[in-house]
Amino acid sequence: MTIKKILVLHTGGTISMHEDQDGDVETGLNNPLIDVKMAIPNVDLTVESIFNLPSEHIGPEHMLQLQRRILAADNAFDGVVITHGTDTLEETSFFLDSTLSVDFPIVMTGAMRSSNELGSDGLYNYHSALRVAANEASRNRGVLVVMNDEIHAARFVTKTHTTNVATFGSPISGTMGLLTKRQIIFFYDLPKRRVLPVAHVQKSIPVLKAYAGMDGQLLELLAASNIDGMVIEALGAGNLSKEAATGVGYLLSRNIPVVIVSRSFNGVAEPVYDYLGGGVQLEREGVIFATSINGQKARLKLLIGLDNQLNTHELHDYLHQL
Repeated sequence: MTIKKILVLHTGGTISMHEDQDGDVETGLNNPLIDVKMAIPNVDLTVESIFNLPSEHIGPEHMLQLQRRILAADNAFDGVVITHGTDTLEETSFFLDSTLSVDFPIVMTGAMRSSNELGSDGLYNYHSALRVAANEASRNRGVLVVMNDEIHAARFVTKTHTTNVATFGSPISGTMGLLTKRQIIFFYDLPKRRVLPVAHVQKSIPVLKAYAGMDGQLLELLAASNIDGMVIEALGAGNLSKEAATGVGYLLSRNIPVVIVSRSFNGVAEPVYDYLGGGVQLEREGVIFATSINGQKARLKLLIGLDNQLNTHELHDYLHQL
């Protein structure tokens, strides 16, 4: 029987935290997962603590550090498992999925309950992630998120609940697969994605959520602050108030790319309505509609596109692709 070599990278998060006597969840000096012994048949683990941070403290520079560590492995492993806090797990998984072209599985997992809480889910999710990473059917699927007996694609997964152990869902694509006691089952394959390298992640790209009565003043102030791009979670299929649309025009006049996604939980943002602030007129002005991703993922995708110096037409094509 072939032995699978799995690289485990611990980054911190609730899965590595503990509950104190007052019921507050806190980070310890050391990640306790480092000392956990997982018995997976025919699997050899190399375990590293790359950092030990709450996921709110993780930004693109940490994501780049993870990406470079995986690249440095240079196919020495049959799979990678990353433990991570759940609040920004979808962003790290999307960043890695968008910048790594590898055939071996990269599986991310976390926990909604810390290590000593009643009903702690961390070790179970960790074990599940190792099973998926060691499974031959997990190859060539991009980055996967495994929690609560479910497998999700990084491209579509999002956190849907503040505390529930079943927090992760894929509202557009549905669950990619599941784990049973004996099996790992995949339901579908993903369309081929475009992967771009990334060297720098220092771009300033704010994300704004549209609302009723939104004006363009904040957009004009941001334009004057030398931002590199803007992502707006627009109304419905991708619409704004006429005042906000005027602010968008100001951004575009300063050659600042503006990306539109929907603030709705499900569905695809696309130009439908032809009036001032409607998606059709916004697109006509030069706004980019991102396909099937939320604001936080669109921000990372725009960051990657700008780092690759894509021109306006290329950015449109890149953000439109799944």
